[in-house]
This record gives sequence, structure tokens and C-alpha cells, in this order.
Amino acid sequence: MPIRAYAAASATAPLAPITIERREPRPTDVELDILWAGICHSDLHFARSEWEPPTYPVVPGHEIVGRVRRVGSRVTRFRVGELAAVGVLVDSCRTCAPCRRGEEPFCSTGPTFTYGSEDRISGGQTCGGYSERITCDEAFTLRLPATLDPARAAPLLCAGITTWSPLKRWQAGPGKKVGIVGLGGLGHMGVQFAGALGAETVVLTTSPAKAADAERLGASGALLTTDLAAMARHADSFDLIVDTVSGDHDLNALLALLRLDGALVLVGLPPKPQAVKAFSLVAPRRILTGSMIGGLAETQSMLDFCGQRAIACHVETVRVQQLNAAWERLARGDVKYRFVIDMASIRG
Repeated sequence: MPIRAYAAASATAPLAPITIERREPRPTDVELDILWAGICHSDLHFARSEWEPPTYPVVPGHEIVGRVRRVGSRVTRFRVGELAAVGVLVDSCRTCAPCRRGEEPFCSTGPTFTYGSEDRISGGQTCGGYSERITCDEAFTLRLPATLDPARAAPLLCAGITTWSPLKRWQAGPGKKVGIVGLGGLGHMGVQFAGALGAETVVLTTSPAKAADAERLGASGALLTTDLAAMARHADSFDLIVDTVSGDHDLNALLALLRLDGALVLVGLPPKPQAVKAFSLVAPRRILTGSMIGGLAETQSMLDFCGQRAIACHVETVRVQQLNAAWERLARGDVKYRFVIDMASIRG
């Protein structure tokens, strides 16, 4: 069925209206009228060919909240009229060892991403949430707690789970000291989660102006990474540091903050290789690792936690007609902290 969407036709082309095809719901499918679609920095990187050349046109968007329009005959978890959500994944093989463990992002044959992937069902390329509707298998559709503001919940589908997953894996909680590097779209969620989980939470930043925001979001304080004396005072004291920064920065300085067996987890994606000294890891037995989104069950648990604790993203809403301006502002870091598209504007 033809539906309206916004797409990038090339790495340099502005986003523009396009008509795409969505499949009719199968017995296990849920069809959503998209209400809100978050704008993730990954959308820019992907559409502008900053990671690897994609197949154009690209319809971005993997932070989707919508209202159920239709359900297939075998769907049991969703009813017409309910709110639901779709995140970064829409399918996987479901049979490999990672999939059986609920680690669908690490599917051995490769997961099907919400946009820019080969569609296992319909063929062609998947198209994301910058569109009026989406059809997704029930197994990859998520329940949205009624207590959450749908617009503020949309970025939880990427920014939320990207920071939640390492915090849970490395057991952030009471008695743990957790650092969040950067206070942007990812970082502001990491601060809220770490604090709500009971950890002593410190924002690591190069900007003194971020200190007040960090505390409002639940951090006990901010540590300026440019203040060498302050960095020295915090040496060997963190159990976990989640690094959300995607620009070049000194990982060795961050590693020096970790105590024995502490972990520095990268969730940001700097474009260039980052230098790490072996002694930063070996002598103090520190861990340098990475993380991405969690599986479907973990994402649902994150949404449920947010519903219970009234945690959501801080957003600025835009209409589809403002998409290109929003992308340029996002590229400059001019947003607190995520843009979300009011997709009613695509319907006139």
C-alpha cells in the first residue's frame, strides 16, 4: 500500500516528500499510524553516507510511537486504538544463539534494522519512521506504558535503550559510582537512568555550563575533563563510565578514572580510531568495551521502568516541514536534547 514519507535521495540532498510501499498486515503483524518519530544522530550519519554508502532513497527514523490501526489474526498483545512503539529493529533470524537469548541486535545472520536493511519479508529496503504508517511483526513491536508522554517516549527507543543496556549489564546501582561522558541526546538519558538505579552519578564534560543541567537530571555533580587537578582527585574511583561522545577525545584520561576491574563502555561512535595505551588497561586491570541497543525484552523492561519512574527524554517537537532545519541544528548540537517529529504534519 502506498504511504507518504520523507527521504534523502543522496548524501547531499535535503529530505523531501516521497511515496513508499508498506506491506498489508500479515497474521502476526501490527500496523501503526505513526504519531511521533524521534530524530537520531544515526539518521544523519546514515543518510549522509558518513559510515558507509547506503542504498538511496533512505527513509530514516527508528524511534517510533504510533497508534495501532490494524492487527493480524494471530496478534495477541495489541489491540486497535492502543499506543505501541517500534525501535531500531524490525526483524532477525530468531533461531541463532543470540536471538534465542533475547540478543536480537547481535543476530548471527544480521538483524533487520528499521531502515536501510534488506527486508526479509517484502524484499527491497526497509523504510523508517519518517512516514505516516509502519507495519511490523508483533514480536518486534513494543508496548508503551500509559503513564508516558508519547512524544517524550519516542527517543527512548534508541537513546534510552542505548544507555540503559550498558548500565544494566554492568550493574549500575547503590554503592556504585557511575560516570556519563557527554550530556547530549544519549548522555541526558544515561544520567537519569543511573540516578534512578541508585548509583552515584557524575557527568564528565568539557563544558562548565553543563553542571546545572546535570544536577537537574539527577547527577550528584559534574567533572570537567579539562580540569587536570579535578580529574586527578577522581582517579581510581569509578566503577563504570558510559562514554556517549562521538568526537575525538582522550580515552586514556577516562580509563585513569576507573578503579580495579572498572569498565569504560563506548556507546558513541567517533569517526576515527581512538588511541589507547596498553598500560591504561593492563596495570590497573581495567576494561574497555562497547555496547549498542539491547534486545526486545530488555527494551520493553526499559520502557516499563520509565513508565514506573516517570523518566522520559527532554525533547523539542518539529513538523515534517521543519526536518531539514532540524537536521542542520542537530549537526551543530543545537538541541536540548532530542528532536521529535509530530507526524500528524505529514497528513496535512
